[in-house]
Amino acid sequence: MSDLLGAFGLLIPLGLLFILFISGVRIVNEYQAGVVFRLGRYVGLKRAGFRWLIPFVERMVIIDMRTVARDVPAQDVITRDNVSVKVSAVVYFRVIQADKAVLQVEDYLYATSQLAQTTLRAILGQVELDELLSQRDRVNRDIQKVLDAHTDPWGIKVSNVEVKNVDLPTEMQRAIARQAEAERERRAKVIAAEGEHQAAEKLAQAADVLSRNPSTLQLRYLQTLVEMTSSGNQTIIPIPLELLRSLGVGR
Repeated sequence: MSDLLGAFGLLIPLGLLFILFISGVRIVNEYQAGVVFRLGRYVGLKRAGFRWLIPFVERMVIIDMRTVARDVPAQDVITRDNVSVKVSAVVYFRVIQADKAVLQVEDYLYATSQLAQTTLRAILGQVELDELLSQRDRVNRDIQKVLDAHTDPWGIKVSNVEVKNVDLPTEMQRAIARQAEAERERRAKVIAAEGEHQAAEKLAQAADVLSRNPSTLQLRYLQTLVEMTSSGNQTIIPIPLELLRSLGVGR
């Protein structure tokens, strides 16, 4: 009986030690980093693999190091030319220094999202509507640079910002449609005028060639008669050009 009690007395401490060991076990994935605190003080980082912490003494905060995509809700923006639009975007960023993401900011995801919204309004308020619609790549780069500079103290790298959607007021949509229609009409008139100009130049060159050789004009006259008769049942009486010149026609 005493031997059984002695065995139980030995198993209880071993069980407690095993429970303490298990409670300190942590598994850090490859895409994560662990920020370790000992009695409230930062002591270092734990990389991927099996990790053990001193129970009740050490604590670890797991940070995801993968790229995160966060939608920026539609923001009411007034552009530099006083046009009110709603603009939404998406921000791509990742944590590159896990210790700063924990020590320098309370919630880096929320803070980055809020900063993206304010930066979007600030940058788009400095551009005109035409720039926002036609030079979106440059606008995206400007927003990304400002965001990256502000989040660098938090250990966060903003890799890209994309403006997804620009909602224009109905009146502005109609104005842009009228402007586009007027631009197309202008181009059509310019093309037609250029065609008339080129045709006039070619006709002037042809007249110059015909005037230098009278026999060429006679051949052209006969060719015109052939084209007219081939189009239908028509009766044409040819008149020699010399007779017309003698009568004073065509001078």
